Amino acid sequence: MTGDLKERLRTQALYEGFAQMGICRPDAVPELPARLQTYLDEGRHGQMAWMAERTKWRADPSALWPEARSVIMLAEPYTPTHDPLAVLDQKDRAAISVYAQNRDYHDIVKKRLKRVGRWLIDQAQDSRIKVFVDTAPVMEKPLGAAAGLGWQGKHTNLLGRDLGSWFFLGAIFTTLELEPDEAGRENCGNCTACLDICPTNAFPAPFQLDARRCISYLTIEHHGPVDEDLRALMGNRIYGCDDCLAVCPWNKFAQEAHEVKYHAREDLTAPRLSELAALDDAAFRVLFSGSPVKRIGRDRFVRNVLYAIGNSGDLALVNAARPHVDDPAPEVADAARWAIARLTP
Repeated sequence: MTGDLKERLRTQALYEGFAQMGICRPDAVPELPARLQTYLDEGRHGQMAWMAERTKWRADPSALWPEARSVIMLAEPYTPTHDPLAVLDQKDRAAISVYAQNRDYHDIVKKRLKRVGRWLIDQAQDSRIKVFVDTAPVMEKPLGAAAGLGWQGKHTNLLGRDLGSWFFLGAIFTTLELEPDEAGRENCGNCTACLDICPTNAFPAPFQLDARRCISYLTIEHHGPVDEDLRALMGNRIYGCDDCLAVCPWNKFAQEAHEVKYHAREDLTAPRLSELAALDDAAFRVLFSGSPVKRIGRDRFVRNVLYAIGNSGDLALVNAARPHVDDPAPEVADAARWAIARLTP
């Protein structure tokens, strides 16, 4: 019966819009505790203090909900239809990570997960579920690999033969015993494209990431001023970084993003730095309403924009930076002064 239920569950998940489904046991990655502790001991999580909290749950999914017997991992593509690296050559424009160029995926994926979960409960009414999308202490990428969706590449992100790099992950923990899938096998071979392209050398070694040098971390998670030796390496990336994802050869198999809410908004594919620098808090909230960008707040966002202005080499953008030299937010004022100094002889 469980085998039949699993296949019907897969059919239902695809019907709801997911591209792939895989199943693993909550204890399928026994090496997680040691991996996480080493990462934390080396301080590679930077200011992400939440990673060091509730480590028992984060490192051991079976401890998060002891009643769970299976973890259903689901993938949803957000593959771009444009070249996300092209904007890096437009120095007066801003590069925003592909996943943030429209609606916040957390809400969309969670709604899909709940629909799949309700279907599962209807089929097995003595079962219970919990759904997770990147907000609880759940390490989705190792679980996704254990469930056969793919493998963690040399850039530590999950990628798959039939998915490429561009997909979100969601998890359904259930009390049902479902047959697990075969774990994904690493297929990076000798390729180092993702490591070679990183502007800040954030990978100390293949399959290792030091978040403190990662542009996604610096633009989204890092509070206060960014170290000056890293600012110049950030280019015009103001929210996230797609470089290591975009160059992966497995993207030739990436699946189309059918959810229109993931399709890039035209005004966010290459917005002008001068216009973004002029945003006050109210205008920032309006522009990024419903977007994941909104969560970093106006101050951190404008700080990032000013770093991009400083890296632009465009003297005309001094006028966009100058109004911020006395900004109430110290990191914004610091970024403005740095940008002006970079642009003026």
